[in-house]
Amino acid sequence: MAADFVIEGLKASIEGKEILKGINLKMKGGEIHAIMGPNGTGKSTLASALMGHPKYEVTEGTATLEGEDLLEMAVDERARAGLFLAMQYPSEISGVTNSDFLRSAINSRREEGSEISLIRFIRQMEAKMKELDMNPEFLHRYLNEGFSGGEKKRNEILQMMMLDPKIVILDEIDSGLDIDALKIVADGVNSMRSEDRGFLVITHYQRLLDYITPDYVHVMMQGRIVKSGGPELARRLEADGYEWIKEELGIEDETVGNEA
Repeated sequence: MAADFVIEGLKASIEGKEILKGINLKMKGGEIHAIMGPNGTGKSTLASALMGHPKYEVTEGTATLEGEDLLEMAVDERARAGLFLAMQYPSEISGVTNSDFLRSAINSRREEGSEISLIRFIRQMEAKMKELDMNPEFLHRYLNEGFSGGEKKRNEILQMMMLDPKIVILDEIDSGLDIDALKIVADGVNSMRSEDRGFLVITHYQRLLDYITPDYVHVMMQGRIVKSGGPELARRLEADGYEWIKEELGIEDETVGNEA
């Protein structure tokens, strides 16, 4: 069944300050949607609010995945429903190995008695790590502890590949990556493209979209999506910046304040 992800009129605040001011977006399986925009326009807030970060209060609107109300779910329930967020700044967790974390995450989405066997899990994880050009020792390293920025980003993509989600949100997965690491991360994403999976790619830069071709590009300003188009929109933003959109729409300050 193709994933169907619908956001309608979504508003969210942090510490009483409204950041998202009415987001509308519809995605289907097989589609890649890119969200672009200057700093402080609400992009990362959107990712965090959808995943259920406790700092963000959703004050209005809906978000559904295959007809199920995501906003009524706890964070772990959203993950089990098939929502995945590759974070801009992944946390380091000492004492929990990469392999233990991932196997527990996979089994939490399975029925009791149908847990993945250790042998099958190790084989799958080693194969995916090879695709991402990751050192096999990362199996036994503590989660993100001592990882470089690029290693953390590859680890997020490894988790995505192992968990097989329905909707993937990539929050500036390209930040801090050199071109070789960017290509590897993009190859990992492209290998997961299917009619059963949709991607929401949040980025500042066209360069990621040179390797992950979006079907739709949306520009966020002032906590809203103010313009949408195809891949050509991202190329124009790369060439001309955002000033022409601000002039076209009469926007003076595109931000909604600093995002946490």
